[in-house]
Amino acid sequence: MNKIDVIIVGGGAAGFFAAINIAEFNPQLKIIILERNKEGLRKVKISGGGRCNVTHAEFIPQDLVMNYPRGQKELLGPFHQFMTGDTIAWFENKGVVLKVEDDGRIFPQSNSSQTIIDCFLREARKLHVEVKYEHIVKSIEKKDDNWFINTDKGYFLTKKILISTGSSIKMWKILEGLGHNIINPVPSLFTFNVQDKRIKNMPGVVANNVEVKVLGTNLQSKGPLLITHNGLSAPAILKLSAFGALELAKMDYRFQIEINFVSKPFENCLKVLKCVKHDLAKKKIIKLAQFDLPKRLWQQLVLASTIKEDMIWADINKAQLEFLSTQLTKAVFNVEGKSTFKEEFVTAGGIDLKEINFKTFESRVHENLYFAGEILNIDAVTGGFNFQNAWTGAYIAAKHITNKDM
Repeated sequence: MNKIDVIIVGGGAAGFFAAINIAEFNPQLKIIILERNKEGLRKVKISGGGRCNVTHAEFIPQDLVMNYPRGQKELLGPFHQFMTGDTIAWFENKGVVLKVEDDGRIFPQSNSSQTIIDCFLREARKLHVEVKYEHIVKSIEKKDDNWFINTDKGYFLTKKILISTGSSIKMWKILEGLGHNIINPVPSLFTFNVQDKRIKNMPGVVANNVEVKVLGTNLQSKGPLLITHNGLSAPAILKLSAFGALELAKMDYRFQIEINFVSKPFENCLKVLKCVKHDLAKKKIIKLAQFDLPKRLWQQLVLASTIKEDMIWADINKAQLEFLSTQLTKAVFNVEGKSTFKEEFVTAGGIDLKEINFKTFESRVHENLYFAGEILNIDAVTGGFNFQNAWTGAYIAAKHITNKDM
C-alpha cells in the first residue's frame, strides 16, 4: 500500500480547486483525487444552464456573506483571505477569460462550462495530480497519524485528507462514524408549485421588482418573479427558498405567500389607480397595463378584481378599485409543494459548522482532516455564491495543508 501525501475525496469543483492549489504551493507532494463517477465535475457541467456561474461580482466581504443563509458568520473571515477578486485572478491566470453580466453573475467568456472543466483537467495533468475515477469510498479510518481509505478498488494511505463530496448522504454517514455531527439536509434552492387561475397558461412571463412574503413568518424577499408551467420561480422565490429552507420544510412546503407586484403600499397604489381612472376614463381597463406589468399578468389581475373585460375606467366603482389595488399589492397565493431549480440541487445541511476551524477549514474533531464546499452546512442563493464558497474553502485548506509539516 503506497502512502499518498494528500488525498482529495470528491472530484468536483472544490476537489479539483484544492488539488491544483496544493500542487502549485508544493510541487513535490503526491496528490490524488478519488472520484466515484466515470467522470468528475458533473455539477460544473450543468451549472448556470451549462455556462458555469463561476462567482458573483460582489467585492466586499461583509456584503458577500449576506447571500449565505447558512455560513454567513463563518465565511466573513475566509472571504477576507480569498474571495471574488481572487477567484477572477486565479482563472484568468490560467487563461480563462471571464465576463460580468448585468445582474452581477460571472461566467466564462466562452459561455460554456466546458471551459472551466478543461482548465481544471489541464492544470491537474500539468501538475501531476492523479485522478482515479470510479473509486467509491466505503470507509475512512484513522490509525495513529494516518488515514486509511477503503474503496471498492482497494486501500489508500495518507497523512492528510480533504473531503469535498458535496451533499453526499453516504459520506455524511461515514463522517458521523468519525465523530462529526451532521445537520440533517433539506432542499434549499427550489421553486414554488402554485396552481392558480391568475397565473395559468402564461409560463415565461416575468414581473420585475416584486415583493414576496411567506404569511405567518418573517420570510420576505424582493426581485424578479418568473411564472412557470408549475408555479413561480426567479430570484424573488429562490431567495425565499434558500433563507426559508428549514422553516418551509417544517411546513411540508404547503403555505401561503403574499405578492406585491408593484412594490408600492396599498394606499399609494390606490392613489395611482384613481389618477388613471381620471386620465384614462374612456379607455378599457384591461387593454392598457399599468405599473410596467406584463400585459397578460395585468389582464388576469384585473379579471380577478371582478372587473369585466369590456369595462372602461370611468365605470369602475370604489370597491373594484380597492380590490384591484389589493390584487396588485397583496395578492395571496397557495403554495402546494416545490420543484427542483433547473438541474441544480442545493441543500441546507451537512457538517455542523461549530466543528470546523474556518481559519484553515480543518476539522476540530480530527487533525489533518479538511473540508470544502457543500459538504459543510453552508449554502447560498443562486448567482455563483455556492461556487465562491467552494473556491474559498478549497484555497484556504490547500494553503494550510502545504504549510503544515508533511
